[in-house]
Amino acid sequence: MTELTASVARKLPGRYMVTDGKSFQLDSVKPDDHGGFDKDEVETWLDKRRQRLGVLQERLAAEHRHSVLLVLQGMDGAGKDSLILNVMTGMNPQGTKVVSFKKPSDIELSHDYLWRVHMAVPGRGQVGVFNRSHYEDVLVARVHADTLNTNGMKGDPKKQEFWDHRLEDITNFEAYLSRQGIHILKVMLHMSPDCQQERLLRRLNRPDKRWKFDESDLAERKFWPDYQAAYQEAIRATACEHAPWLVVPSNKKWFSRMVVMEALIEKLESLSPEPPPPSPEILKNLERLEAAIKASHP
Repeated sequence: MTELTASVARKLPGRYMVTDGKSFQLDSVKPDDHGGFDKDEVETWLDKRRQRLGVLQERLAAEHRHSVLLVLQGMDGAGKDSLILNVMTGMNPQGTKVVSFKKPSDIELSHDYLWRVHMAVPGRGQVGVFNRSHYEDVLVARVHADTLNTNGMKGDPKKQEFWDHRLEDITNFEAYLSRQGIHILKVMLHMSPDCQQERLLRRLNRPDKRWKFDESDLAERKFWPDYQAAYQEAIRATACEHAPWLVVPSNKKWFSRMVVMEALIEKLESLSPEPPPPSPEILKNLERLEAAIKASHP
């Protein structure tokens, strides 16, 4: 059993961080890896770290200079929804923004594919989460390229060049966001097909979770190797220092939550957010203002 200390926890994200994807191999990350930690100890640790995350988010909101964008990707059942709930719950809802990208609407389809994504980017002082993202356009769209409506776009989805251009567009888009003070952390929750099967069965057999079951998930399982290849190529093409990928083993949800929590804290701490100083007028008139507050008691 690995002892969970502050120094050990801080090093965890670096184990799974990809900042140069050129030689990345998805099979180098084992989905059932859990670092040798104990589940109960990790969940106690998460409770404590939520407080730190909340403090940092409040400072980010007060400073109003930067924003952080957490991009979550993973196969159905990988734990995206529960990670958002468990990791983000310590933050002030006023300073967070969660966007779930579903099948594009007719209005969204009438624009370029990054249009709806750019509209959802968090504003300054916010921590934004994309539950699925622009990467769906090089994952699902690529696996099912035969059904993609190019709608006047250049290129042929049956050819590699088409996807190379999309990945180049995404890389350039993320570089632009980074230059605007939007700090990006992309997460792939990497689980095994056996783990997905177990979670889908659990979802089907639990009345309180049955509403999440979608029979289309079964059809998508047939394309598992294609999705893994598409993920690997996307990570290889777009992982860089300003928009790294965190490829997290996710067979144990409690472990993936801890890795993402520590990575998010590390990202916020690197920005050193601080509230703006009070105005000189307030500092000069503290006693008068305090007296006025007391005198205004109804």
